[in-house]
Amino acid sequence: MSNTGKGPRLWKKPAQTGRQAHWVVKDGSKRIATGCVAKSFEHHPPKEAEEFLAKYIASKHAPERKLRDVDLIPIADVLAIYHADRRDGFEDETQQRRFDASINRLNDFFGLFMLSEMQESLTKKFIKKRGSQGGARRDLENLRAAINHHADQNLHHAVIKVKLPPKGAPRDRWLDRSEAARLLWACWRHREVQTIHRGRHKGEKVQTSKYTLRHVARFILIGLYTGTRAAAIAAASPRREHGPAFVDLNAGIFYRLKIGKRATNKRQPPAPLPPRLLAHMRRWERKKIIANCFVEWHGQPVKSVKNAFARAVEVAKLDLTDGNVTPHTLRHTAATWLMQRGADPWEAAGFLGMSVKVLIDTYGHHHPDYMRGAAFAITQKSRVESTTKVRTLSVRKAG
Repeated sequence: MSNTGKGPRLWKKPAQTGRQAHWVVKDGSKRIATGCVAKSFEHHPPKEAEEFLAKYIASKHAPERKLRDVDLIPIADVLAIYHADRRDGFEDETQQRRFDASINRLNDFFGLFMLSEMQESLTKKFIKKRGSQGGARRDLENLRAAINHHADQNLHHAVIKVKLPPKGAPRDRWLDRSEAARLLWACWRHREVQTIHRGRHKGEKVQTSKYTLRHVARFILIGLYTGTRAAAIAAASPRREHGPAFVDLNAGIFYRLKIGKRATNKRQPPAPLPPRLLAHMRRWERKKIIANCFVEWHGQPVKSVKNAFARAVEVAKLDLTDGNVTPHTLRHTAATWLMQRGADPWEAAGFLGMSVKVLIDTYGHHHPDYMRGAAFAITQKSRVESTTKVRTLSVRKAG
């Protein structure tokens, strides 16, 4: 079977006379309105439009859950079953949105192919169309997981392989102490800048009294001190409630896994809070700097700090240095600092929520004892060599 058509997908319908541009679902000759207006600068569909598309695909196509031959199973069925079974397992809306977008891209390209047609040449075409090898690999990992899930449900018995592109080089960008201080200081001091639109000062830019990045400063402190993933930090709350992660300010324990959520391969074990960070967090709560979450904007929990963090990096001029600085850089930094301080790898791995192997493979070279024994031993004479020399001298003296 050849893929002569495309599955349902989102399309930004241009503005017309008397009507704004808006997002619609294109499904063959059909055009289904999502109810989402498209902004002029918007190149990617909003979350609401992607959710509409996901629901449309699910309602339109309910795949059969019975054993079939791979020649009769469209990949669209495989993706639909995986999406239905997996989506609710994600921790937050951001992860769900990324998952929806990935499944939609895969369905758009692979949906009309049969499972038996899965070949390396097909994945190469997808990688080329995707444009990003890293992004294509993440999408194809979802496709591989969907096929494996389909097999685990005993819906097909054939072995279907998905050829993945090679992994990119691991990111090892971390912040030294001066960079971390510069980033925090930039967040604390930065004030909103507005342009005057009227009067004789029209066009001038002035600073307001609004400090727009101080919530990012709290995010950075928690990230540097605990190495916790961004989503768990954004959801951290001093209240024990169903949903967010819980910070016990009395016991000084950060329960990073959201209450009511099951554990995943992204390890999020409870961790003791360093005394300095615990003092900060208690002060934020005592002085009512925060209401329900430690990272808030206008009293409301933030869903993502990606844009605000990027702004902080720009203000601190860290984007001009070598390597891209992202929220995940804080996790790299915490792991690196622990190794530089000579922390026990087993304890450090447990504290960060990663395996000892990953910690040593990725950050072990920062440890002061890293291969020091080998470096020292190579400069020392072996015991055999020393013993032989002593015996030789003894024989010469005796002669």
